[in-house]
Amino acid sequence: MIRKSLGIARIVTHVLVFIVLTMLTQLGGVIYLISRRTHPLIMQKVTRPMLQPLAKIGAFLLIYLFSTLLIIPVLAKPFGRVPLPVFRKDGLQPLRLTTCLLNRHYVRPVMRHAALDIALKMNRFHPGTAVNYLDGGFPFFNSFPMLPHLSHNDGKKLDLAFLYIDKASGAPSDNAPSVIGYGVCETPRPGEINTAESCREQGYRWYNVLQQIAPQGNKQRYMFDSLRMRALMTVIIYHPAIHKIFIEPHLQTRLQLESDKIRFHGCYAVRHDDHIHIQL
Repeated sequence: MIRKSLGIARIVTHVLVFIVLTMLTQLGGVIYLISRRTHPLIMQKVTRPMLQPLAKIGAFLLIYLFSTLLIIPVLAKPFGRVPLPVFRKDGLQPLRLTTCLLNRHYVRPVMRHAALDIALKMNRFHPGTAVNYLDGGFPFFNSFPMLPHLSHNDGKKLDLAFLYIDKASGAPSDNAPSVIGYGVCETPRPGEINTAESCREQGYRWYNVLQQIAPQGNKQRYMFDSLRMRALMTVIIYHPAIHKIFIEPHLQTRLQLESDKIRFHGCYAVRHDDHIHIQL
C-alpha cells in the first residue's frame, strides 16, 4: 500500500513539474521528459544516493541550456519566430536574462526589426539609453498561452520596461526596480486618473495581482524618468510597424501623449503602469 502510494506521488510530481515548466517556458516540460532518459545511466554511474538527485537536475539543466541556446532558435524560424538579442544590440537588451532563459523573448521578424529600430532612434535623442524588453512570446505555435498575459501568443506583442533615474546618483539608469520586470508601478498622483482603483471597485482583482506579488523593496531607489519616457513613447508612436500601444491612462495624460495607437487594455488585463505594451 505504501509502495503504491509512493508510486502515485511520483507520477503526480512528474506531471506537476511538466505542467509548471511548460507554462513558464513552453518547452521545459518536453525537455524534462527527455532528460529523464538519462536517469538510468545516472543511477548506474553515480553510486552515492545523495548525489543522484543533483546529477539528474544537472542533466536537465545541461539539456535545457543546450536546447535553449542552440536548437530552439533554429527550430523556431519555420514558425515565424526569431529571438530578440540576448545581449545589448543597438541599445536593445533584456531587462532580465531570465526572460531569454525561459524562451519568452521570441517575436515575429517584423517586431524584432521594429524593437531594434526604436532602440536605435531612442539613442539618437538620448545617447546611451538602454531600451529594456520584457516578455515577447514563445517560440512555437499561435494561441499558446503565456501567463499572465492574455495576448502574447502570436509573436506580434512585446513589453518594454519603463525608464528610470537612479536616485542615489541622479543619473539615468539602465535598470528598473522590479526583479521580475513587472509589478513595481508608477502609481497615479493625486488628481490623476486612477484606473487601478476603478477596476478594483468593479471586482477585477486580477488587475493588481502583479503589484501584490512583486517585491517592492527597490522602488525607493528609482525615480520615473518622465523626460526619456516621453521621448521613448514618441518614437514608438511614430514607428510605422507599431499599431497598438497599452499604457495606463494616467501616464498617457502625465506624459502629454496624443495618439490613436494608445488604447486602454481593459480591466480584465493586468495594469500597465509598470511597462509599455506594443504590438504590430
